Order: sequence, then C-alpha cells, then structure tokens
Amino acid sequence: MPKNNVAVVGIGQTKFRSKRRDVNIPEMIYEAVKMALDDAQMEPKDVDAILIGNMDHFEGINFSEMWCGIDAAPGYLKPVVKVATGGTTGSSLAICGYYSIASGLYKNILVVGWEKLNEGGATTGIITAFDPVWERPSLAGALGPLALMANIYADRYGITPEQAAKVTVKNRRNAANNPFAHLQMPNITIDYVMSSQMISYPLRLHDCCPQSEGACAVIYANEKEAKRITDNPAWFKSVATAHYYTFGTDDIMYDLPTATIASREAYKKAGIKDPVKDLDVAEIYEPTSWAELSWTEALGFAERGQGGKLLDDGITQMSGELPVNPSGGVLSTNPIGATALVRVAEAAIQVMGRGEKRQVPDVETALAMGFGGSLWTEILILGKDPYPLR
Repeated sequence: MPKNNVAVVGIGQTKFRSKRRDVNIPEMIYEAVKMALDDAQMEPKDVDAILIGNMDHFEGINFSEMWCGIDAAPGYLKPVVKVATGGTTGSSLAICGYYSIASGLYKNILVVGWEKLNEGGATTGIITAFDPVWERPSLAGALGPLALMANIYADRYGITPEQAAKVTVKNRRNAANNPFAHLQMPNITIDYVMSSQMISYPLRLHDCCPQSEGACAVIYANEKEAKRITDNPAWFKSVATAHYYTFGTDDIMYDLPTATIASREAYKKAGIKDPVKDLDVAEIYEPTSWAELSWTEALGFAERGQGGKLLDDGITQMSGELPVNPSGGVLSTNPIGATALVRVAEAAIQVMGRGEKRQVPDVETALAMGFGGSLWTEILILGKDPYPLR
C-alpha cells in the first residue's frame, strides 16, 4: 500500500521528428523540461530530484545522465538517477517516479525520457540482448521477433494484412490531431499501407513504427503538493510490471503473457473488473500494427483472435467505447527511451482533459503501457481521483 498518493502535475514534450539536428542532446531535453516546469508553474529550484533515461547504448555516450541531468534538467546538487531498461525505459522511469513519491522519499520529482539516435548510430548494440546461440541468428534486433510474433498470430487466428493495415490507418490519422506526433498522415489508406515495402514478412514499412528523436518530461507530486500546484492533476491508481527473459515457445511469442499478468495486477489494484467498460482510453505500446491487434487481446479488451473485430466494431476508434492510441501511438512516434513515458504523458493529458483535437470526451480512467525487449511489459493506470489510501 503506498504511503502517499501520486499525481502528474506537469507535462512537456518536444515535437518529435526523424532527426533533431538543430539542437544537441541537452538542448533538446531542456525543451521538454522547460515545458513541464512551466506547466506546473515551478522553477528549477523547486524540483526535489531527477529521474532520467534513454536507450543509453544507442547514442554511444557513457554516463549520459551526468551531462543531461545537470545541463538540461535542474539536477545540480540534487539526486539524479538514470534508468535504462530498453524499450520499457519510459515506463520504468514512470514507475520509479511513482514509487519515489508514493514511498515518501520526495514530495515531487521530474521524470525525463529522451532519444537522439543520429548522435551515435549504435543501434547494433541491441543484438546483445539475445542469446548468442539460440536466439541471435533469427531474433536479433526488434523486427525479427515482432515479425515472428505476427506470423504466429496470423497462422493461429487467420489474421490478415488488411486487418493489420486498419490499425496503421487509425493511428496515423489520430496522430494528425497531435501536434507533437512524428508521422501525421490523415489521408493514409489501407491500400497505401499494404503496398509499402516489405521489411520482414508480414511486416511492411507502414506496419512498423518510425525512429523518432525527442524528449518527454513529466512532473510528479504527492497529494499535498499536487493540490497546491493544480486543481486538475492526473492521479496514479495502480502500476504493475512483468518480465520474461527468453522467447521460448510460440505461446510466449504470440500471447505476450507479461501484458496479461501486468494488466491483471494493475486492474485488481485499481478496482477494474471489465477493462473495456471501466477504462475510458488506452495508450498502448504498439511497435507494429499487428502488435496492437494481439496486445489488445492480451490486455483483456477482447477474446483471443478478436482484436481485428474489436477494431472493425469501432470500439478502439476515437469515437468508440475504448479509444486506443488517440495520440497516434508508437506507430506514429517512437523516441525509444521516451516512447513509453509518452504513453504515460498522453494518458495523463486525457485524464486532465487537455488533449485538444485528440481529446476523448469525459475521460475518468486511462491506461498506459510500456513494452521492451525480452517481452517486458509495464502497465500504469491513471484517473481523476486520488487512490483511497487505507
């Protein structure tokens, strides 16, 4: 049981692009940090501590937190901690921030995720996440495992490329309403997605997320601080995480049990019995179009093999019962170390009613999902009201 309630009170995001050659890394991070501080009406001196992270071996910079956590974020003579867990870095940052406040360690904390891949180009480092004998020849990198998962999913349930393409169309059109999103394609069509270049069967170019650069900053506060800062915070109702190292069987490859385990734990803590009815919006980590279909099932939004029907029935559309990725999702924006933190920021924006053109009406409860290598899944649920501490 947490000692303190925790709320999001400030949010900042850069405009995400394929390359930010106009700024160096600290300058880019500072854009998001300044927005978050201004949003919370705070000065750098008001921040108790900093959590910062990225996919740290991609830029090839050692001790990046020593540079970015002081020059870009107000970390001088303050606690600065780096978190790096691969694709889940952003959600791990978010969960670490939650516990830092819930435990009573700090009254507020600044959480920052970022990525700027053109600085180093060391993405080949990801292959070392896999067993060198059994997994690396076919699963090294990101697309190999995701393509294998899509193939197993398609074979088991008869999922078609057309159904997957509908996810891309939905999310890229949603992104056109998000001023921070990288790929904004309001006129994209199913035929356009299905005619794009084959990358790793069955994944085509527009079935896949982009490589984005940018930063996201979120300020957390305890209940006393939050009520002093704003009359419209987004409160954490629950957080959960589940990890599985190896890929192993095809059940693990398709079913993503970590998403099922983590979401069930988060639902139980938050009192959610039927996620489609009890959640108002979901920001999930879908690196491919196929992943959104299968992972909505793993999260309990639909029965196995029914993710496509969920979309066809309009439930996950912006006007549906449970809109999924109104921001455009990972398919539209993927600044790796910040990607999952963006999910948390966007969930908070929805709860706070500040989504402008991408706002879902009357949001009370929102889910954010992080995903990373070795099938790591993290779930955070935010809502309008503080958690009832006992």
